[in-house]
Amino acid sequence: MLEAFTWFKQSAYLWQGEGISVYIDPWDVTVDDPADLIFITHAHFDHFSMEDIDRLRKPSTRIVAPHDVAAELSGDVVAVAPGDAFEASGVKVQAVPAYNVAEERLEAHPRSNNWVGYVLDLAGTTYYHAGDTDHIPELDEVGGEVAFLPIGGKYTMDATEAAGLARALSPKLAVPMHYGFVVGSESDAQRFAHEAAPVEVKVLTPVHPFVA
Repeated sequence: MLEAFTWFKQSAYLWQGEGISVYIDPWDVTVDDPADLIFITHAHFDHFSMEDIDRLRKPSTRIVAPHDVAAELSGDVVAVAPGDAFEASGVKVQAVPAYNVAEERLEAHPRSNNWVGYVLDLAGTTYYHAGDTDHIPELDEVGGEVAFLPIGGKYTMDATEAAGLARALSPKLAVPMHYGFVVGSESDAQRFAHEAAPVEVKVLTPVHPFVA
């Protein structure tokens, strides 16, 4: 279920399907594969990199992003809010809430910003990319056979909190992200894998080496 994914760093991924290349939060992308679809979860620099978008986009590239990010983009742009469901370039998309509730990080990702995660149907498998979020009540009902969850703490859930969300979601596979670069360390992934049991966890190796 992860064979078609490349993890660059943080929350940045490429999914390569048959005749389509889909990027999520591209940042420090190392390949020259032009994008058919780009999904942006929110406006922070490690998720919304105009430099990467400009390098990856072609005239037909469609970009899906929250309203504040979409307002900064031109071309084929779809502005979304939590709860939206639609199809983009043949990919079924559901935008889900992503925000903080922990007191110490309320200002990092306020609910009022209407930032998002995404559930994407890619070649018949559903993938949930959580963006930057805490374990909020709305997420317990989110579908997805594979769940990409932030675990780094400080700005998002830490490994223990993310493991709790993984158990609530009960996907076939959980994948930790958003650690080892800006926040969190490589050891957080092992803690997440241990605490998420019985959910199966797959720890990917990023293209860029960890810095923390």
